[in-house]
Amino acid sequence: PRKERMKTYRLCPYLDTINRQVLDFDFEKLCSVSLSRINVYACLVCGKYFQGRGNNTHAYTHSVAESHHVFLNLHTLRFYCLPDNYEIIDSSLDDIKYVLNPTFTSEQIFSMDSSDKLSRAIDGTMYLPGIVGLNNIKANDYCNVILQALSHVTPLRNYFLREINYARVKRPPGDSSFLLVQRFGELMRKLWNPRNFKAHVSPHEMLQAVVLWSRKKFQFTEQGDPIDFLSWFLNALHIALNGTKKRDSSIVYRSFLGSMRIYTRKIPPIELEEEQKEALLLMDEYQEKVTQSPFLYLTCDLPPPPLFKDEFRENIIPQVNLYTLLQKFNAQTEKEYKTYKENFMKRFEITDLPPYLILYIKRFTKNTFFVEKNPTIVNFPVKNVDFGDILTQEVKEKYSNTTYDLVANIVHDGEPGKGTYRVHVLHKGSGKWYEMQDLHVTDILPQMITLTEAYIQIYELKEIKPEYG
Repeated sequence: PRKERMKTYRLCPYLDTINRQVLDFDFEKLCSVSLSRINVYACLVCGKYFQGRGNNTHAYTHSVAESHHVFLNLHTLRFYCLPDNYEIIDSSLDDIKYVLNPTFTSEQIFSMDSSDKLSRAIDGTMYLPGIVGLNNIKANDYCNVILQALSHVTPLRNYFLREINYARVKRPPGDSSFLLVQRFGELMRKLWNPRNFKAHVSPHEMLQAVVLWSRKKFQFTEQGDPIDFLSWFLNALHIALNGTKKRDSSIVYRSFLGSMRIYTRKIPPIELEEEQKEALLLMDEYQEKVTQSPFLYLTCDLPPPPLFKDEFRENIIPQVNLYTLLQKFNAQTEKEYKTYKENFMKRFEITDLPPYLILYIKRFTKNTFFVEKNPTIVNFPVKNVDFGDILTQEVKEKYSNTTYDLVANIVHDGEPGKGTYRVHVLHKGSGKWYEMQDLHVTDILPQMITLTEAYIQIYELKEIKPEYG
């Protein structure tokens, strides 16, 4: 037996040929020659992926042709020396294994939001775990900002950092939507990995799952709208985790689900005589109807920007206070909604506030011919926003606390339909704000954030007891 053991494990003389600088496990695990996903090995000398390790396989041929000898099976995480074909067991390779599959203990997760410890990448770059750039493959900045923002929603992040939390979720046969859950978990673990080789991550596999699961509605080759992506993604994750209509049925609903009452009343046509209008208003069809509606985000409407500017005011950008926008949800303010044949007045009353409140500031309106962008700046505090001010007295009494702090702010720059997206996130451990635009990461003063054309914001209820996996 001793001889046999020597044969399978022996000290490999080629470990010093491994080049950690070229290793990149963010891309699809497929053979660079045959494009097969089965039995794929990474060459640890040049970073390329090849299939198989027996005689005449692509990895075997590569090892002979290039004299590259150390390979890692991307599925089993075992190391082999080719062409001799023996397994290498050596603790000096643990860091490579960890980059491919980072894992976190409850203790590590628990202390994450109180640590500001920097990590060092292979090339010497210092980075903060959680504050790492995401590659823009072509036009996926609209997805990147959402993925970055969600990675700073503590309970969601903590849930996905531990695979055990969702390992037991069963999907019907032939349904692969669970891939979305796995890929999101992998991305979260890479973004928060304190032992990354590089100070950035590529969301390639995550986005491929998105393209597949959204039936190509969301691509990474053309610009999309982050709010459409966010709405689809949260719902898709919720369903893939076997979520139901109940609030506690998935981590997505536990974090973001709120509810409101919508009061709707139909308005009689303007051209009618007063008497006819009064007669109509007595009919059942014209009585106010109440519906209860869940929400994952609130849509805030900007006031229309001034049409005419006088010669002195041409550079003044209109501004509005966040609290003014939130009046829409105070159960009293009525807003008119027109369909092609009928008009309605609606009032909105928030009945449940979620632990994380997402606000969508509607900047774009579609006309017959083109999309217009409203440049109005929203003035908002970064800390201590009291959403209790818009609640009715009876709803407010349910809560001991209704104060929220901003944790993420997504901004659109440039022309409607084009332009770019960036995101501001709060790194809790250091208390600092960072701006991320794909691979670019810089720190930013909180007062600068409020001067931007905010598009999507995530607020966190103060003093939440975080969930730990």
